[in-house]
Amino acid sequence: MWVEDGALRTLKVFSTPDDPSRAIAEALKKIGDAGRKNRAGATLTLLHGTTVGTNALLQRKGARVALITTAGFEDVIEIGRQARPRRYDFFFDRVAPLVSRELRFGVKERTDAEGRVLGRPSDAELTRLREAVRLADPDAIAISLLFSFANTENEAAVAAAVAELGKPLSVSHRILPEFREYERTSTVVVNAYLQPLMQSYMERLAERATNAGDARIFVPRIFVMQSSGGITALASAAREPVRTVLSGPAGGLVGAAAMAARSGFRKILSFDMGGTSTDVAAVQGEVRASGQSEVAGLPVGVPMLEIHTVGAGGGSLARFDAGGALRVGPESAGADPGPICYGRGTEPTVTDANLLMGRIRPDRFLGGEFTLDVERARRIILEWLKKQGSRLSLEQFCAGVVRVVNANMERALRVVSIERGYDPREFALVAFGGAGGLHACELAEAIAIPTVVIPARPGALSAFGILVSDVVKDYSRTLLWRFSDRLPPAKLEKEFRKLEAAAQKEFRAERWRGALHYERSLDLRYRGQGYELNVPAMANVPARFHEEHQRRYGYHHAGREIELVTLRLRVRLRTPPLKVARRLATRKPSLGVEPVERVPVFFHDKAVTTPVFERRDLVSGRSMRGPAVITEYSATTVIPAGKKFWVDVAENLIVKIG
Repeated sequence: MWVEDGALRTLKVFSTPDDPSRAIAEALKKIGDAGRKNRAGATLTLLHGTTVGTNALLQRKGARVALITTAGFEDVIEIGRQARPRRYDFFFDRVAPLVSRELRFGVKERTDAEGRVLGRPSDAELTRLREAVRLADPDAIAISLLFSFANTENEAAVAAAVAELGKPLSVSHRILPEFREYERTSTVVVNAYLQPLMQSYMERLAERATNAGDARIFVPRIFVMQSSGGITALASAAREPVRTVLSGPAGGLVGAAAMAARSGFRKILSFDMGGTSTDVAAVQGEVRASGQSEVAGLPVGVPMLEIHTVGAGGGSLARFDAGGALRVGPESAGADPGPICYGRGTEPTVTDANLLMGRIRPDRFLGGEFTLDVERARRIILEWLKKQGSRLSLEQFCAGVVRVVNANMERALRVVSIERGYDPREFALVAFGGAGGLHACELAEAIAIPTVVIPARPGALSAFGILVSDVVKDYSRTLLWRFSDRLPPAKLEKEFRKLEAAAQKEFRAERWRGALHYERSLDLRYRGQGYELNVPAMANVPARFHEEHQRRYGYHHAGREIELVTLRLRVRLRTPPLKVARRLATRKPSLGVEPVERVPVFFHDKAVTTPVFERRDLVSGRSMRGPAVITEYSATTVIPAGKKFWVDVAENLIVKIG
């Protein structure tokens, strides 16, 4: 997606999983070719959301990492928290650590919880350590010493000793100066695991972007979306790739909140259904990040938007289990070979089911640029059903696939709403991604969400979110203070000033210009608890904490001592507002909108003759009723019978469910 002459323009190209930068270069070349007559030498700023880090973690294709830690704590990343994700599964295998035992090195040193250095590593110890790591020849090095967040002296000495090996370094007091040894070490290891891969990818991206347009376009700077919902410089992303593992989904959530706000919806459940997975999140007003998350079964302590992901997407594979029950996902056909109807796949997917139910129009995919092969999908799935010994008809099977994948996504929506104390009836469901609009209305009806919002250009909303994102950097520090009714304001101000000074130094080093906006918050808990809640560092902090605890957990202790665990500072450099000309149909609302065709579409195992509309033909403000199929370049929306829908002045498609 790009902005040209005040208009948003969208282009989709097929992904290149072996090297995503090739697809980006192809898109840039097409943009350059399209404008070669009057855009020669045009300058583009490239904002990039990436899944390279996520995929490397999921597929375990990162670097060979050496971990240096305090002697005696080499097995922290393997011991973990002794928590069983599946309590009654005797055959469950725990997620293996990213660093094997022979690549974990202990160093004789010790700092206590108050930051006092009890033992420094000797020169002989540092020489021994450096030689051991050199012989192991890792691709990257992670360093996480005990209580280094309280005093960085020993950790800095170890980092200086191994720096001359020339390997990428990930040091805990620079990446995550917080308590909880396991989570901190895991975060630093993840960063080291991704660092060589991401550095190489970023270099290729910069090179391809520079050469993509044959000198017709010029890309002087590249920025990368972070998991926290803000962009950062390319060099920062390469140095701390752990902050980009949810880069793509974060852009979608930011875009969903921005587009919904234009239509007056401040409380939303975002629903991003792509080819491999579905990402859901709850937003009340502003998009917020959490301090502790889990990716691919590994704890990650840097700020991330609270996004819940399930393996359910358009490419999710359907199968019958040993008991004959129909299952969908998490396995996916991916981009290669893709669904059957794309021409290469051989196993049924959700996309194939939607196509054969009439919900996707084969000749209107990507604006007609790519035609889906209906007959191939029908023939191969019928043969597949016969091999499986299934007695289901083709229509029953396809309807079953849709119901099963809907059930998976419904559970995900319940996790981010009902399980977190939110009432779905107070929210709007913002559906996007290439497949979001196909399932949104049925999901909203299942959990009593009253309104569905399909944003303009839903298949490229993640790109829009990145376009409107601010430059954001997050800073934190663990303190462990106790208080009852009020915090010491002078001490608190002093600690926040230290974080602000570090932020100003980093923004200057990256040559950012403009006013910085500081957002202060605190991680608090009742004394004796093992978990924290984040609240803004504003007036009457204890009351705010009690209120949030009551909302989240259903109770609070008004007189109990509170612990301030961690200070958090989010520093934001706001980007200029994106000025986009709105292009709505100009016909009078009294005039009807003619469908481009009428086709049978299956709703609940029953075929209903349904009009198909091009979204660009819909008139702003004119109310219509389903059933209807709305097609556009990047997505398709299916609206069941009786549901009222219209396009509003913000170009969002609004569907009233009940």
